Amino acid sequence: MNNKKKKKSTKRTFIEYGIIAAIAFTLYATGLHTEVIGFMQRGILATGLMTPKIEATHQDTSNENENEIAASSASTPADFNLALMDENGKTISLTDFQGKPIFMNMWATWCPPCIAEMPNINKLHKKMGSEVAFIMVSLDDDFETAKAFNKRKGFNLPIYTLQSRRPPMYQSSTVPTTYVIDANGQLVLTHKGMANYNTSKFRKFLKGLK
Repeated sequence: MNNKKKKKSTKRTFIEYGIIAAIAFTLYATGLHTEVIGFMQRGILATGLMTPKIEATHQDTSNENENEIAASSASTPADFNLALMDENGKTISLTDFQGKPIFMNMWATWCPPCIAEMPNINKLHKKMGSEVAFIMVSLDDDFETAKAFNKRKGFNLPIYTLQSRRPPMYQSSTVPTTYVIDANGQLVLTHKGMANYNTSKFRKFLKGLK
């Protein structure tokens, strides 16, 4: 009797593993695994543990904990030698955005942390899009994929694709990476990894960059 129970239990375990494997395979085959992981990571952002932390001195946060973002008005001239193409196929330069604060985010649809932070960036854009230039640079091989994602999610984010090599200061192996440039053309924030930028403290920080 015990052997029969063990066999049934083993069979049920194999079936459960089979179902899990089938679901995992389906998610990867359809590309939905990225959004599922991104949704889970969005829950981490919702805890408030990864909100911007404005420090007294500018520094690259690549070697810091992802829940801390360092920024200031320290003079680090931004490199505006960057060409982009918008959703309508128009080529523009980063110099076209000079004169107002710039929030530039390097992202991709295959990147779960990017998917996780994008809803909050979209909310930030709705609140400050008239005061700050938002530049969402897609790193997808096919720009159409990024445009379709932006539309499907109901975001109204200004997305672009690269039309030139990235200057050294914008080259990062981490996705997403966010850069903030003030109205005077100074790079005042570099953050590698996801974060919730839609906070009162960060909005106040952006307002102070005019």
